[in-house]
Amino acid sequence: MAEPRMRLRQKGQQFPSSDLEAYLVAFGDDYDPLPETVRVLDEIITDYIIETCHGAALSASYSRRAKIKVDDFKFTLRRDPQKLGRVTELLALDKEFKKKRKAFEVDEGELGKEAAKDEAGKGGAGGKTGVASGAGETSGDEGDEGSLAGKDGEGTKRKKAKKDKSKKEETKKEEAKR
Repeated sequence: MAEPRMRLRQKGQQFPSSDLEAYLVAFGDDYDPLPETVRVLDEIITDYIIETCHGAALSASYSRRAKIKVDDFKFTLRRDPQKLGRVTELLALDKEFKKKRKAFEVDEGELGKEAAKDEAGKGGAGGKTGVASGAGETSGDEGDEGSLAGKDGEGTKRKKAKKDKSKKEETKKEEAKR
């Protein structure tokens, strides 16, 4: 297998000096480190990141893949248990945050639907209610599919939901007349 292509590196520092100085102070250096020390640390970190990425690319090429996956980085770091443990911990935290974000978005979507129903109830007997629920629906005729109608039939689902909603409103109006 061929070795990954080498890209030209940018000249100068890759990381902000203030961040590198904070790392040096955290690990016991003087509060005002020498500029040469900061430059050398920047070079060391940059080289380490590049070598790790090349190792992951090599691992992917052994697996006959063109794209690098997270497991390739885990494989590259397998001999350093501290770094591998930290990567595993961060990936678990990322997965947990994604679950929480997804749960929050679902709850928020349900709240938006409830608010739209409340607004629809206040709408009156007009032909166009123009309910906008934040899900990308637009006001207009029943034939309008909304701005987010995709290839997977979202527009059809919206049409059906609008029709069901209008039928429910009509039955409520008829019951109110009686």
